[in-house]
Amino acid sequence: MHHRKLWTVLSVLVMAAACGGGGDAPTSSAPAAPAAPAFDPTTAGNVSGMVMIDGELPAAEELMMASDPACVEAATETMSNTFVGSDGHLGNVFVYVKEGLEGQSFPTSSDVITLNQEGCRYTPHVLGLQVGQTLKIINSDATLHNIHATPAANEEFNMGQPIQGMEFERTFNAAEVMVPFKCDVHGWMNAYVGVLDHPYFGVTGTDGMFDISTLPPGDYVIEAWHEALGTQTQNVTVATGQTAEVSFTFTAP
Repeated sequence: MHHRKLWTVLSVLVMAAACGGGGDAPTSSAPAAPAAPAFDPTTAGNVSGMVMIDGELPAAEELMMASDPACVEAATETMSNTFVGSDGHLGNVFVYVKEGLEGQSFPTSSDVITLNQEGCRYTPHVLGLQVGQTLKIINSDATLHNIHATPAANEEFNMGQPIQGMEFERTFNAAEVMVPFKCDVHGWMNAYVGVLDHPYFGVTGTDGMFDISTLPPGDYVIEAWHEALGTQTQNVTVATGQTAEVSFTFTAP
């Protein structure tokens, strides 16, 4: 009981510090949605492929959650998400069109993307959304979290969520790959958000697969990003009604 009371006091102090970094700041105003391009979807093609790892996938690290008894109680998974995959395939890789869409504009999706804090983990670990698209951030845990985003091209924010069920929304005004997220209360919690001015991106699962659908025909540079292994690019030509195959292979550290 003494430890829980002490943790409650510490939580309040940390929450106050976190909120001081912009806790009452209003949601960033989204830019006006660009006009839809003169693009006929019936002429579209697709890109699909996989991301592999050459060598043994590094073992996942055990996350030390003992500093917060509520996390120890709530956690259903305690292993790092930096290296995930199976049978030589690599997950949590952000794959997107890096070049080839210049001069074109695309309407911002109205879908709300959710970043959840559950079991003292960010879920998902890697995600993408468009400039101006709504990101909803939820605390599903019965403990204090603070969400500290540290972008380079967008506005930094640091918001405390001390109560289970709390949520708030944010948008980003500029494309940026990637925006790091962390929790200043729980040092093991992190996530990465790719922000793009178009909808052509995906994140690989543990099978390493990705699909980027309904692309205008043309020549593109596709980039694959991994938090520990860096980036790789491939050139690809997308033709009407065709699916171009692309693969990436990262070298295990």
